[in-house]
Amino acid sequence: MVPLLLVLLLALILFGAGFALKILWWVAVVVLAVWLLGFLARSTNAGGGRSRWYRW
Repeated sequence: MVPLLLVLLLALILFGAGFALKILWWVAVVVLAVWLLGFLARSTNAGGGRSRWYRW
């Protein structure tokens, strides 16, 4: 009984990790798209001069 529970627990953990990793990939794609849009918006700055779209 215990090995069966351990196998089920392992399958549940791996399924949860795979689902979380898939969500993290989508988050990474969205962040990359926002970064690219900000980079393009910086290159077409109407104010001129040195400007950054982020604040560090």
